[in-house]
Amino acid sequence: MAAAPDLLFTLRNNFYLGAYQAAINSSDVANLSPDDVIERDCLVYRSYIALGSYQLVINEIDSSAATPLQAVKLLALYLSSPANKESSISSLREWLEDPAVGNNPILRLIAGIIFMHEQDYNEALKHTHAGGTMELHALNVQIFLKMHRSDYGEKQLRIMQQIDEDHTLTQLANAWLNLAQGGSKIQEAYLIFQDFSEKYQMTILILNGKAVCCMHMGHFDEAESLLLEALNKDAKDAETLANLVVCSLHLGKPASRFVSQLKLSHPDHMLVRSASAAEESFDRAVQANA
Repeated sequence: MAAAPDLLFTLRNNFYLGAYQAAINSSDVANLSPDDVIERDCLVYRSYIALGSYQLVINEIDSSAATPLQAVKLLALYLSSPANKESSISSLREWLEDPAVGNNPILRLIAGIIFMHEQDYNEALKHTHAGGTMELHALNVQIFLKMHRSDYGEKQLRIMQQIDEDHTLTQLANAWLNLAQGGSKIQEAYLIFQDFSEKYQMTILILNGKAVCCMHMGHFDEAESLLLEALNKDAKDAETLANLVVCSLHLGKPASRFVSQLKLSHPDHMLVRSASAAEESFDRAVQANA
């Protein structure tokens, strides 16, 4: 008997590759099961979150919604304002301890995302390491790379390859690992992003992926043109701005405008924080020698 068609494939794939508006636009799918409806709504609301429309998500998901949707709302609350972070994490911990809902895969995924934002990688892994979905395995790869443990990331990738070698998330995880390992692996990562760019619409995620590969290979002019194309799609995207700072410095071009944009749009970004720390150290050194 032939397998049932995956009605949410296009929506899911658009979301994974960062084509968030396309994901929202492709969400009107007929004949969905109740579980598929919940998955579709989660992906749509997560797409709105990725586009920065936190309040829309907070307003539309009410207290009677299913657990996965409540988890997505919690992510929107967490990201919407620094003032909401503490209460969001507190609610998240309560739900995770509730035996009735604590093992829900979307709740565990959102927990992993939030604790990764908090840079509490051990806490993130506590909820994601068991896997169970391709997204959870892919998030594990990201967390292990943040912890500089590409060896554990490789184990997760092998699990993903056994489940579905051609899955978009398997390919993405493979590219992330190749980038982390460097050397001859960079070309392999580039080919994965190139393949995506030929098969699907060009997104900020794909453009940044190709650009980072180009920078690793020393092709900074090509990287710059890819990043400027990404900037045309979203002038406030954190990764694009951060990569443009690095690329500009390698090209000997002024990077101050990109640094300023990054500071304004993403004051908590790692690059902003490290630049601020360096400026403070420099100022202290100047004062000490004055």
